[in-house]
Amino acid sequence: MRHARRTARRITRLAAVGGLLCGSLLVTRAIANEPGASGPPVPMGERLVAQLGAARTAGSWLGADGRTVVAVTDAGAAADVRRAGARAEVVRHSMRDLRSAAATLRAAPRVSGTAWSMDYGSNEVVVRADSTVSASDWSRLAGVARTIGGSVRMERTRGTFTTRVDGASPIFASDGRCSAGFDVTDGRDAFLLTAGHCGPVGTTWFARPGDSTPLGTTVSGTFPGNDFSLVRYGDGVPRAQSDVVAIGGGRGVRITGAADPVMGQRVFRSGSTTGLHSGRVTGLNATVNYPEGTVTGLVQTTVCAEPGDSGGPLFADGLALGLTSGGNGNCDAGGTTFFQPVEAAMTALGVRLAGASGDDGPEAGAGSGQARPGGGDVAPSAPPADSEAGAPGGGGTGTGVGTGTNMGGATDTGSDTGTASGTGTASGTGPIAAISRVVDTRSVGPGLLVIGGSLIALVAARSMRSSRLSRRERGAWSSGM
Repeated sequence: MRHARRTARRITRLAAVGGLLCGSLLVTRAIANEPGASGPPVPMGERLVAQLGAARTAGSWLGADGRTVVAVTDAGAAADVRRAGARAEVVRHSMRDLRSAAATLRAAPRVSGTAWSMDYGSNEVVVRADSTVSASDWSRLAGVARTIGGSVRMERTRGTFTTRVDGASPIFASDGRCSAGFDVTDGRDAFLLTAGHCGPVGTTWFARPGDSTPLGTTVSGTFPGNDFSLVRYGDGVPRAQSDVVAIGGGRGVRITGAADPVMGQRVFRSGSTTGLHSGRVTGLNATVNYPEGTVTGLVQTTVCAEPGDSGGPLFADGLALGLTSGGNGNCDAGGTTFFQPVEAAMTALGVRLAGASGDDGPEAGAGSGQARPGGGDVAPSAPPADSEAGAPGGGGTGTGVGTGTNMGGATDTGSDTGTASGTGTASGTGPIAAISRVVDTRSVGPGLLVIGGSLIALVAARSMRSSRLSRRERGAWSSGM
């Protein structure tokens, strides 16, 4: 009996020590995974590509099952990718080859109506020509592609590659209509981020046609080359920035940070003409030869867009991804749309997202995003269950925002307790949220619970030993008497 108790104490002590070690590891991992001020963690594929280098990899993408796939050029790199937990696909052309092919295409005589992007899945640079490209220009470009070799694929596409400004029904600028992208700040002033082709520096913007008070003025930007611009809100406009982008119908999605899109990723776009639409990323580092000039470094997607959607936000999983630049087709027949990556734009302009990092507070109504044609109010609220905005993973919810100013300058007088849900997430409050944080395997809660249980077990084991010693001492005292 005494031997059994001694064995039980040893097992309890060993389990407690093991629990302390496991709990410490859980806490350490959770703290390491906490998003810091530098933004969201780097995706696995991007990290592996950076580690292995451009000569041994050719990009990464999300497979149909959601698993990361990395294109590699040798068996050693494939083994490294598999050990990291991703799927490896051995390809012929490296990232260095694809970049060289794109550089050769850029150096060739410019042909308006053409575009090319890197398709990591097919391991090619895909060149597309719209309906405006003549047979002779197509033949000349095809000749350039033949000199490059098998890393280039040529395709004809319907429609025309154009920027998405609508000059027939101005809502923001006096000479055209665009959509707002994201609210940003330099730490002092409030700005609106939108497409560069919407208007040059000095362009005056209004909330709606006929307004006498300007919404703001373009103070910086670039187009062509890149496609972004910065609009400083006017003195007469309330400083009311928000981390919510409007998606139409009185709904909004909360933006918690910014990131670069990933090949194969499902993404969402909102615009003042067509509202909310979704699609997938089909190309990166795209070059588009618009009639106005060439823009490089764009993201190619299957999301549709129409005139007036220019500058509108591209986002997914609560992260700002890009600004609508241009494309072909429409939202009836579909088409290709290109986006200016938002992180590159913010870095070049020296600004950061407002609200998402705690700047200025979510005191606005809809914040940025897009205004509905006619300048109607847009306030964030919960999308319906069948809404596209709620599709990816069920999304998340957070506290809504109250009365304020939307990006169109109209005051929102709707509900002050709505929720912003869909692809975005925000922190919750209350006992249920607290319990969720404790049991969430991504937080420090489980680790602390394991450590606490282990300490209790150690105390219990010590109590068992103390009790045994006490009984032994009482027995000895009784025998002495």
